[in-house]
Amino acid sequence: MRQLHSYKLYSTLCTLFVVLITIGNLIYKKFVFLPLFSFYTFEISVGAVLYPLTFLITDLIVEFYGKSKAEFCVTLAIFANILTLLIIMFTNQLNATTWSTIDNSTFNKVFGLYGVSFFSSIIACYISQIIDIRIYLWIKKVTNGKFLWLRNNVSTSFSLFIDTFIVVGILAIFGVLPFDKITVLIINSYIYKLFFTICSTPIFCFSVMVIKRMNIKKISVSVLNRNIC
Repeated sequence: MRQLHSYKLYSTLCTLFVVLITIGNLIYKKFVFLPLFSFYTFEISVGAVLYPLTFLITDLIVEFYGKSKAEFCVTLAIFANILTLLIIMFTNQLNATTWSTIDNSTFNKVFGLYGVSFFSSIIACYISQIIDIRIYLWIKKVTNGKFLWLRNNVSTSFSLFIDTFIVVGILAIFGVLPFDKITVLIINSYIYKLFFTICSTPIFCFSVMVIKRMNIKKISVSVLNRNIC
């Protein structure tokens, strides 16, 4: 029973991760004002609003399932995006009917640059998530498994900056984003993500506590291979 719960939890976390990455790439072209109470207003892509949750998810997977399972989840998200890109490229070549509410021009305007987004996202996602996983495990080892909040915040904060710098930089180079806005966009996006990460720390700690109380049994590689075969 514990093994079944473990599979279900891992599958759920991977699914959420893939959905957040894919949806973020589809909606990234809309930029919004996001007020932080009355102190400051962020100007960020809507694709970045929930993106920090992906690091929370990978940290949960690393905590309970180890490095290989977390890296598989990242790889799964990359392949899901490749499939999404191929579907968009194919459907973008099909002509809209005269009565279609979305014509060819509108469809291409919204999804036509998904390839550039995918290119930047796949590089940023892979590099930053892999770095996050390694930093998380390194801090866990150094602190002997203590200070859960520390390894979550430090690994995510460092990785988010790398991710933001790569994504905004590549999109600016390809002309998707205005080059003169690159510094503002990086600062705005990173500060928001950092704020989101800090605020979500209780959620991460609570999730770890709940999963531990569920007495989840870690999926071993040998058991996984046996079940597949």
